[in-house]
Amino acid sequence: MNDITFFQRFEADIVAGRKTITLRDEAESHFLPGQRLRVGRYEDDVYFCTIEVISVAPVLLSELTDEHARQENMTLPQLKEVIGEIYPGLNELYVISFERVATN
Repeated sequence: MNDITFFQRFEADIVAGRKTITLRDEAESHFLPGQRLRVGRYEDDVYFCTIEVISVAPVLLSELTDEHARQENMTLPQLKEVIGEIYPGLNELYVISFERVATN
């Protein structure tokens, strides 16, 4: 069983280290810095890597910046569109910063 899932379209960016944050709702804000998470694809829950949580911080949708978008490997308009599709009407999010870790 995986600890966190991502849409399959983000898998390559996570594995390559181009995506280093994820924006989640309060239900997924419980992760702690230093925690290692098994990562699976949302569509089929197949494991594809392990990440280590660096930080978890609240952010409002209106506070998202070009830096957040860069860390998501998107433009800011793309990021806001994706967030709107995943969390329609939600303004309070959590930035989970992470790095992929090598596993044996």
